[in-house]
Amino acid sequence: MLNLGLDVVTTAAILFIVSAGLLMVFGVMKIINFSHGAFLTAGGYASVLVGHAGLNWWWSVPCALAVGFVAGMAVERFIVRPLYARPLDAILATWGLGIIVGQLITLAFGRGVQMVASPVNGAISFAGIQYSAYRLILVGVAMLVALALGWLLNGTRLGLQTRAVIMNEALARGLGISSSRVRFMTFCTGAALASAAGCLITPLASVDPNMGVPWIVGAFMLVLVSGSSLVSLAVASVVLGGAQVLVSTFVNPVLGGLTIAVLAALLLRVRPEGFARG
Repeated sequence: MLNLGLDVVTTAAILFIVSAGLLMVFGVMKIINFSHGAFLTAGGYASVLVGHAGLNWWWSVPCALAVGFVAGMAVERFIVRPLYARPLDAILATWGLGIIVGQLITLAFGRGVQMVASPVNGAISFAGIQYSAYRLILVGVAMLVALALGWLLNGTRLGLQTRAVIMNEALARGLGISSSRVRFMTFCTGAALASAAGCLITPLASVDPNMGVPWIVGAFMLVLVSGSSLVSLAVASVVLGGAQVLVSTFVNPVLGGLTIAVLAALLLRVRPEGFARG
């Protein structure tokens, strides 16, 4: 039972890490960034390249952050920015971008599956059971991400401006806040977080040109039921991620993969605001 509880907690942590960047973009820009999966994949291949270079795996985390931020700068400036007033077109554009990035990665690295060794081997003894040390580390990483984003949004000038844009963009612009700058920094930060998430999950999953696709559906549904709140995202990750673990364990792993999408759709039907406080 304790082992199952740890599975729930670590799965929720992984889902939170994967979804945090998407939540930032959606909260400020009201756009679902379907290129999120492409940024995840880029982070995964950053991890592969660091390994091929013979460097310690932990160097792949800052490398992935840098790759995601720089790529986010280009995507926001040349693809997303001209479509701010056309959110549906922006969604389609980011979806198309995700496909293009997947094909470019295939051309560069091939379709083959690559594996990345875990930087932390073995298990930790916990209350009489053995559990993956790396998965437990990811719980701490998720907490650090939550604290860092909380500080960014509540303890910095950029965070204050971001919250102003979220609440009332027209009024924020009237007060002299550059909404375009806020959107630019938000998108780049979200892209960097997505890339870092892709890097962090590589020791748990194979790396291939489509590795981001399975994650984008769950992240998309978690963000929809969370609104723009990090707290709501954490709650959604625990509740829906926990349900996924239970269904996968006691019913069927294939059905488990559908659990988040199905439960999120049902939740939004009954409670349109999802886990966000109404």
